[in-house]
Parts: sequence; structure tokens; C-alpha cells
Amino acid sequence: MSKNTASEQAILFDSLDPDRIRVESARKLALETGRTRLLVTGVVLCLAFAALAVRLAELTAFGIPPGVRLASLSPHNKPITARADIRDRNAMLIATSLPTRSLFADPRDVMDIEEAALKLGALLPNLSAEDVRHKLALGGRFQWIARNLTPTQVYAVNRLGLPGFSFRDGERRVYPFGPIFAHVLGYTDVDGRGIAGVERAFDEKLSEPVAPGETRGIDLALDLRFQTILREELAAAQQRFSAVGAAGVVIDAKTGEVLAMASLPDFNPNEPEQALGKNGFNRATKGVYEMGSTFKLFSTATALDSGAVSIADGYDTSEPIKAARFTINDFHGKKRWLSVPEILVYSSNIGTAKMALEVGAKKQKEYMRRFGMLSPAAIEIPEVGHPLYPERWGEISTMTISYGHGIAVSPLHVASGVATLVNGGVMHPPSILKRDANSLIVEERVLAPKTSATMRALMRLVVRFGTGKNADVKGYRVGGKTGTAEKQVGGGYSEDALVSSFVGAFPMNDPRYVVLVVIDEPKGIKSSFGFATGGWVAAPAVKSIVGRIAALTGMLPQDVSDEEPIKPGTPFYIPARATQPAPKIALGGIARAAH
Repeated sequence: MSKNTASEQAILFDSLDPDRIRVESARKLALETGRTRLLVTGVVLCLAFAALAVRLAELTAFGIPPGVRLASLSPHNKPITARADIRDRNAMLIATSLPTRSLFADPRDVMDIEEAALKLGALLPNLSAEDVRHKLALGGRFQWIARNLTPTQVYAVNRLGLPGFSFRDGERRVYPFGPIFAHVLGYTDVDGRGIAGVERAFDEKLSEPVAPGETRGIDLALDLRFQTILREELAAAQQRFSAVGAAGVVIDAKTGEVLAMASLPDFNPNEPEQALGKNGFNRATKGVYEMGSTFKLFSTATALDSGAVSIADGYDTSEPIKAARFTINDFHGKKRWLSVPEILVYSSNIGTAKMALEVGAKKQKEYMRRFGMLSPAAIEIPEVGHPLYPERWGEISTMTISYGHGIAVSPLHVASGVATLVNGGVMHPPSILKRDANSLIVEERVLAPKTSATMRALMRLVVRFGTGKNADVKGYRVGGKTGTAEKQVGGGYSEDALVSSFVGAFPMNDPRYVVLVVIDEPKGIKSSFGFATGGWVAAPAVKSIVGRIAALTGMLPQDVSDEEPIKPGTPFYIPARATQPAPKIALGGIARAAH
């Protein structure tokens, strides 16, 4: 056999080797399997792209079907957040939510706790190395480290490259105007749940999902402009008279909408920890006070409306009233017989108490109930105070309650009650929600329209000639009533701790706004001649508020030439007994304009 033949035989034998045959077979099988898989993958990808192309063509031709939420929005549109916005009556955004990221850790995956603590403690404000050590030492698989980080902080933490740490998307509640609406809006906790104010009262509504096309958010009755004016004037009065606090309310007399409501001291809801203690206490709705002589408005209206007293009546106020161990005096008494208008204008406790006795305890209590003074104010926020009044409503209580002692209510109670006095006698429950033409407004007739017209005339007289002169704004027919009450301290009353107030309405010929200012424990100053009463402390603040609101709303000054001057010798000053006609000169053009 030749050498070539032997070589060919060797190759033949090698090709028939079983091991070599198995290797070649496995290689061919792997190649075939790979080709098959690539083919299947290619077919699937082709089908997927074909489906996307068909869907894209469908959406292009027919648009997005209803009920489908977009995964992302145009940069010109704001993304929908979990918690809805809150707006004022003019659609100004006063509470909203912004997307944020929060840092958390899985303690089991943290390789070096000490390194992580030192680096994060040095990087993030309000977070110390000890805080990080403590949180990581708690164990478990999840621990919050820092909430609501800024993009810059997120970037800086990522650069540290610490294992075991990650981020979770969330949102933070933001209040663009800081403390301006503090007590009304309230605030949320770190997880976005409402804790106080509107945020708590409407927590479910603000958090609920929104169907496409549905209006999201809540529109309040409050007006940012009015709110700013009220808070600024309250702060100025509080500072000027070194008071411990202040509260104020502006109400639309025709609808009951609360256009502004503030309480001082307040807080910045962007920093909820500021709400601890007295700063978080809402004096306008939660605080209840003996409101003093502002209650004489309700007592006079009750006496006139019930028919127990007429405008032509009057009472001898020359001597104090002694009842048991109590003595009822006038602050600056006239020491003579006063007509009903004079009793209110000069704020006579003696005259008001005698009128209340004519009305009687039962009827007085019924009218107080109608005015809303015996139940919590019907406002939508949860911070509402319960009125305090005697369980046994006897003769002495009847007299003291008539001039605002022995009954404690919130400033909102008084403002709402005065709105009822001046709007024709109809009670509209106060509301912080915006009302429109389609809103259902609950009404309750409290006074006859004639009584309301008379009260408007009397309130105007108080500002023109009585204790409310410092609230008068030329051309705007402001009417109202002062109030000064001693606070209870240690089981008794303190002459050095006063609650001084003024409640007014304007314009009195067709009242639109009711304004109340309450100053808590003011101190007399040189310009007030040492007095800290409502006429010296609160009335000037109301004057400033009225002037600014009138200018802001474009309300032109009125011609007041029909307001007849009242001088000594006119029926306003001469006792008008029941046998005499009503003092028409005293009420003058105001009464005519009020009808």
C-alpha cells in the first residue's frame, strides 16, 4: 500500500471516530438552535414594531380615546399630583404640591454605617451623623433617612456612591404666600395628610382621584387681597398696642362668605413645626371670649324686633343697678334718662340691662339661638370653639349677657351675627367656600326687615356720634359698635387684661361687607390717652381696613349730605318717651336710605 493511500485511510478512520462525530453533531445542533432563536426573536420584534406602527397610525388618525390617562404630559402642562390645589376666590393658587424625592436605606445593605453617617450628616441640613446612625441601627429592611430633598441634594447624595441607599418619588405641600392664610389653610404632615384647617377638613376631597375633564381642587371664598389687608392691619395694631394677639374677620353680608380671616400670632405652614403652641391657635374661630358691648347690637335688635321696646322708648341710667352681689355701671355714664338710640350710641350697660329685662330671659335666649350664639359656628374648618353660657339663665344672666358678659363666643360668631343684623335680618351660615349663582344658600329669618333697617341707622349713629368715631371713613357710611371686656384671670376679672373689639359694616345704606377686629390684651399708649378700649384700639384698625378695601374694589365715596347733623336740643338728645313720636331727626336720612 502506498504512502498516500495509508494517509487517506487514517483520515477516513478519524472521520469515523465516535467522539469526533458527537462533537460535530453538537456543534451543528447549537448552530441550528441559534438560528432558530434569532429567527423567532426577529419575527417577534417585527410583530411588535408592526403593532406599534398600527397603534401609532390609529392614534394619529382618531386621537386618544376617552378614559386613557397620559403617562407624561407636555412640558407646557403641569403634571397631576396626588393632592389637589387650593385656590382663592380669584383663582390665585394658595396651596399646591410639588414633586420631590426622599432618601431611604436598607440597613442590611449598608456596608459601612460610620462612613455613611459622617458623609450624609455633613451633606444634608437638619440631619446629623448621630441621626443617621440611630436610624440605621433600628434594623429592618426600610428606614427613611431624609424627606423631600432638592434636586441638588439628590445629585450630591448620588455622587457619594453609598450602597444600601436609594430614593423614592413623592411630593411636598407648598404654600406660596407663607403665613398669610396660615390658620385657614392649616397644613399637612410629611406624608401629605391634612392636619389642620382646610387641609384637614377636605383631606379626602383633596386626595381623591380625578376623572378626565373634571375640575381638580377647591375654590375658597377668601380673597388674597382682603386677607393681606386684614393681616397687615391686625399686625400693625397688635404691635402698636403691645397686645398678646389679634383676630379679624371680613364677611360678605349678602352671602355669608368669609372673604378674609386671620389670627395672630400665626405661623408659616411651609414649616409646620412653627404651628406648635400659641402660634397654631386660631383665635378667630377656636377662641371664645366675652365680647363686651358688641353684644348690645344683638340686645337692642332683640328688644325692638320682639316688640318689648320701641325706638321711642328710653330708660333712666342715672343710678347703677344693684342685683345680689353685682353692680352694673356705665363706663362713661351720662347719669340721666337716655332714649333707646342714645343707650346704644353711648354704650350704656344700665340702659341695655333694663331693656333686656323687658324682653325676658326666655325670649333673649331664643334670639341668641337665632343669631347662632349658642352653638359652634357653622364653618367648614375643624378648629371651632364652643360658646360658653350659663346653664341657669336667670335674671342676672339676662342683664349681663345683654352687654356681652357671662357669655363667651368666637369673633366669627359676632361677625356672622352682625351680617344678619344689617342684611335685612336673614342668617346665612358663614362659609369659607366660594359660592356662585348656582350655590344653595341656607337662610333663616331672624329679624324683620324693618328691625334690620333700624339697626343699620343706629349703627351709623354709633360711628357718627358715639364710641365708634375712630372707625368713620368719610364718604363710606361706616356703622358699627365698640366692645371692651375684661378677661377672666384666676377666677376673677382683670382690669389690665382686656379684649377690645370693633365690628363694623359698610356702606350702611346697602351693606356689603362686615369687618371685625379683636385685639387681645392691648396696652394703652400716649396717642390713645392711656386707653386700651375698643374705640381707641380696634376702631382705627377697622377704619384702615375699610378705606383700603373700598379703594381696592373701586367703591366710590358717597354723597352723605342727606345725613342730617345732630346737635344738642334735637330729639336725639331730648328724652323721647313712649308717648312721643319716634325721633325722626335722630335717624334722619340714614333711616330713609336704609329702606
